[in-house]
Amino acid sequence: MADPESSKALSGLLNGIAQSRYYGNEEITEELLKRELYPELPPDQFRALHDKMLGIIKSIVSADMDLNQIDAFLTAQTKKQGGITAEQSLVIAKFWKNHKKKIRESVINRSRWENTLKSLKWRIDVKSQSRHTDQGNSSAAIVEMEIGTKGQGSEFLCIELNEIKMNEMLKKLSEVEESLAALTQIS
Repeated sequence: MADPESSKALSGLLNGIAQSRYYGNEEITEELLKRELYPELPPDQFRALHDKMLGIIKSIVSADMDLNQIDAFLTAQTKKQGGITAEQSLVIAKFWKNHKKKIRESVINRSRWENTLKSLKWRIDVKSQSRHTDQGNSSAAIVEMEIGTKGQGSEFLCIELNEIKMNEMLKKLSEVEESLAALTQIS
């Protein structure tokens, strides 16, 4: 595995696994990876290599390993009988360094069931006094939210709050914050 061609093929295999497993590219199949990257390898040996790399990637992703953790994990894998080589370890570490953020985002996005807050904008509007109304110099908070799921349409919500409603909302948010703080201290 010391030659650059082997490292390039393994890097391609890891990228192919990431494309099919985490990025939703259904065109990348196990057969395509074998045909393009390891045409000379017997099917059973390719399957073993593919499954080993898939297992390693799954372990790394599920633990969301940082660079120190992956280094320790891959070192252990090189010492294990039937594990990986030092060269493979270097290729895997480089792969994870380049793909960690994108794979993590993919896993998080696939685990969401409900809508999410895509954007939030707010401003304070001050109404000036008019001849025909008693209401003057009152302020209102305008909150605009975009809510939706990735890849689907969004809904927009606009809320106008006067000073009394804004104070009520801030009080409720403080209560929620205190409850969350108490729950996190317990566990």
